[in-house]
Amino acid sequence: MSKSVPALSPEHIERAAREIDPVFRNTPQFTDGHLNAALGREVVVKVETVNPIRSFKGRGTHFFLRQLGEVRQVVCASAGNFGQGVAHAGRALGVDVRVFCAEHANPNKVARMRALGAVVTLTGADFDEAKEAAREYASEHPDSVFVEDGREPAIAEGAGSIAVELFDPARGAEPLDAVVIPLGNGALAAGMARWIKEVSPATRVVGACASGAPAMELSWRAGAPVRTERADTIADGIDVRVPVPAAVEWIRGLVDDVVLVDDDEMLDMVRVVRDSLGLLVEPAAVSGLAAIGRHRVPGDRVATVLTGGNVAQRVLARLG
Repeated sequence: MSKSVPALSPEHIERAAREIDPVFRNTPQFTDGHLNAALGREVVVKVETVNPIRSFKGRGTHFFLRQLGEVRQVVCASAGNFGQGVAHAGRALGVDVRVFCAEHANPNKVARMRALGAVVTLTGADFDEAKEAAREYASEHPDSVFVEDGREPAIAEGAGSIAVELFDPARGAEPLDAVVIPLGNGALAAGMARWIKEVSPATRVVGACASGAPAMELSWRAGAPVRTERADTIADGIDVRVPVPAAVEWIRGLVDDVVLVDDDEMLDMVRVVRDSLGLLVEPAAVSGLAAIGRHRVPGDRVATVLTGGNVAQRVLARLG
């Protein structure tokens, strides 16, 4: 780990599991016979969609914002779920929030961010262009703090609290051969992997990227950030074109493998989850399940995280 990138702390991850907003903690984790049959092995699913923002993002954003101290405004870019997490935490802690989103951002996610009190600006052709606009806005407003998902250790450590629960013997946790984690900006994979390698180093950690947005997979293999010219996937939660250097360094040292899944595979798995678990989730949320179904992830007992349930209309139209 380079000196410029702070290491993630197991102590902070454990503290996050105790201190973040209780509405995001102790989420369901279980196996389902129908899902196991569809995937050909025992799969533990950790459901992060049953909370006020319907995604895991509230864990990291709350842990981060509560450590900021007195600030007037937080500025960020988001495809929708991260912005909801920042807005939810900002409202709870009395901090103004401004979110920059791409012009084609999921309207449902935009509406929910605004309902949580965030000022939302739609700009840019994709998430990364929106991020540049957010960074520029913050630089022009000294009373604002720019927060970047995938760069702040506290956000990754807050997300890592999912792994604390997943491996908690008090919750009936049993050994896992592998954990497959949706991989977008990298905070979730890095935070969970840091805890997993601390408490169960033999467990293999696999990241799952969309084949239409392979920047993080390319970066993990290269050991350095690799930008792509474009990203094109229905899974907006993992639609990354420009990797965050800190996140690349974290996952390079913690994640054992990164695999790709395509849009059709994720949509098929959204249907499987709907029909077997009775849950409607985003394509990004099932990238881990799609990877388990497609790739030879080793082990008879594996786990993954259903990361978000803010489903776009265009996804609903394709589900049938």
